Amino acid sequence: MSTIAARIYAELQGDKAIWAVLALLTVFSVLAVYSSTGTLAYRVKGGDTEAYLFKHGMILVGGLLLAYLSHLLHYKKYANAAPYLLALSIPLLMYTIGFGPEINEAKRWIQIPFVGITFQSSAFASIALVIYVARAISSKQDYIKDFQSAFIPIIVPILIVCGLIAPADLSTAAVLFFTCIFMMFIGRVALQYIFLLLFLGIALFSMLIALGEFFPETIRVKTWISRVIEFTSDPDGVYQVRQAKIAIANGEFFGLGPGNSIQRNFLPSPYSDFIYAIICEEYGVIGGIVVIGLYLLLMFRVTRLVTKSPKAFGAMLAIGLAVSMVLQAFFNIAVSVNLIPVTGLTLPMISMGGTSILFTCISFGMILSVSKYIESVANE
Repeated sequence: MSTIAARIYAELQGDKAIWAVLALLTVFSVLAVYSSTGTLAYRVKGGDTEAYLFKHGMILVGGLLLAYLSHLLHYKKYANAAPYLLALSIPLLMYTIGFGPEINEAKRWIQIPFVGITFQSSAFASIALVIYVARAISSKQDYIKDFQSAFIPIIVPILIVCGLIAPADLSTAAVLFFTCIFMMFIGRVALQYIFLLLFLGIALFSMLIALGEFFPETIRVKTWISRVIEFTSDPDGVYQVRQAKIAIANGEFFGLGPGNSIQRNFLPSPYSDFIYAIICEEYGVIGGIVVIGLYLLLMFRVTRLVTKSPKAFGAMLAIGLAVSMVLQAFFNIAVSVNLIPVTGLTLPMISMGGTSILFTCISFGMILSVSKYIESVANE
């Protein structure tokens, strides 16, 4: 057994702490999804809870394989592919808006012909944009302070991609938008262009609200407004948030134990949007703190990578992907404790979902690719 462990340890190159974060988030995902899908299984599968566990387990195995394969590639290959990935993501997003199937009152998916599998184009576009922005910023090794270097290469792609994601998935667009702003700040883009992006982003959002009056089925303005009104008018939170708070309170310090959640029977989407509340109910405050600690550890290790990276693109790529994941995680957690309106964001690497897990694993793989290169340079 020790020989097998040693072999696996040798194969997994890069920061071992990041590999550990990925492994522990996977364990939490298996336990939480298996427990939280119990009610759904009885309603849809006639009580076959193992069906969801098997499906989710296969997605996780596929995701971990993608993480491993992604970390084998030299991260500079992602820089070379960045323009093509971005060019592919834009028509995919446009196709989703125009022809994507409507699921849960939103067009966020593309249905792959003949196999019936749905694919969330915004997840692909998010990674593509982060890679592209990292490449655009790192191509200018000096302080970016001229309009020509900042507007067309950086600001315009951010506005296009976020603008195409926002109509059906405003929360994902917001996470991506602020991730790009953070990358611009870290990448020493002049503050005037960061503020310009903020101004244009607000203008774009205002335009979407105006267009929502004419295209209510495409741009979900009524949903955005209703969620804000519910959040501001009801101090105890909307129904699903109240159930999430009850779940967290039930867990107390040590939790009810694995599989003993009560609120999974009342909480909408306990296996995706509100899975953090189920974790807190079953594993208590300790479990909730451990999950938060794993995301903070990821951010800490990536920040450490950035300070050691000899190449600008590797540093920007790693920090962009990590900020995107951690920001999404904290938004999801904030919804469960009623700090922000309901967003519909999943908990990265833990919530049930195919596209989200697969692309989160690819993000981990790319971060580990950067880490692997830094380690190889350090050992020379």
